[in-house]
Amino acid sequence: MMDRTDRHFRRVVRQITKHTRLYTEMVTAAAIKYGDCRRLLAFSTEERPVALQIGGADPYDMALAAEQGAHFGYDEININVGCPSDRVQAGRFGACLMAEPHTVAACLAAMRRASGLPVTVKTRIGIDDRDSFADLRGFVDAVASAGCDTVIVHARKAWLHGLSPKQNREVPPLRYEAVHRLKQDFPHLTVVINGGIIDLNGACRQLVLVDGVMIGRAAYADPYMLAGADRLLFDGTDPVPSRHDVVRGLLPYVDAEIAAGTSLSAITRHLFGLFQGQPGAKAWRRRLTEGAVGPTANRTVVEAALAAVPDRRADDPADRHDNRFADKRIFRPSAAVLGEDPTGDGPRHLFRSASV
Repeated sequence: MMDRTDRHFRRVVRQITKHTRLYTEMVTAAAIKYGDCRRLLAFSTEERPVALQIGGADPYDMALAAEQGAHFGYDEININVGCPSDRVQAGRFGACLMAEPHTVAACLAAMRRASGLPVTVKTRIGIDDRDSFADLRGFVDAVASAGCDTVIVHARKAWLHGLSPKQNREVPPLRYEAVHRLKQDFPHLTVVINGGIIDLNGACRQLVLVDGVMIGRAAYADPYMLAGADRLLFDGTDPVPSRHDVVRGLLPYVDAEIAAGTSLSAITRHLFGLFQGQPGAKAWRRRLTEGAVGPTANRTVVEAALAAVPDRRADDPADRHDNRFADKRIFRPSAAVLGEDPTGDGPRHLFRSASV
């Protein structure tokens, strides 16, 4: 999500879940080629596993960008073929590239050669009037033939003209069945579903039929909805942190970033939704908003805001999941995506990332 899933937000999420895979904002290949790579691509090892999402259509430039991604240590490179905004279309990338599957395949092959990393594709189920299952199948077949083994599919089509990006996330109906059928037709691919999934129960229901779930705006609005993911989906045994634990765990990062010249507001803007629906949430947001302005703002602002919110122990979402799915075997991405599934039952993992 542009202007959302930056390194500060990813660090917030890592206080909540250690195993879900995080995705960067989309970075254009041209920006990486001509811009400040360190500013655009640097991240901390604490964020891993993390994927770099790149937008572009020129195989040479995309290969250079992927090579830089490998140099900076990303675990995966992802090609954005889902964003429908006019600005993205003007640059000839994003969802409009669904009409050019061979261009995407050429980029993907070049990126794999240059980076040595897994290169995945984030796409829609279709664009405009090219939204039949045959169109989707043909697109996936083309990228799979170029070496892509993971496709992340937003289960809505995109209208390239007439709808805003926000409307494209809401107006076209969700067609989960198209993604489920895609998994049936490509059993050897890792198929990850995206769009309209708002909690871990919804993720579990999808994991019966596909290999992974990507959650975007729901997790940004309420990042604590990911609490319990490690225990429910990744066999984790660590206690689920409370919201207060999350904030306290972030304070050393706040200190280090302020010392490096980062403004407090660049970090705290990602914390507004942490107490979503909880007593004191309004006071939390107000104190962060008012206190984080100015060059001298520091961790005391966060501590004061935290003191205004009751400290309630964690209510483990893993204890509230739908028991109908309790017998489904769910595996970590490190085993399911980057290596062989040792059980033969197929990979099960939760992806957390941008929804476009």
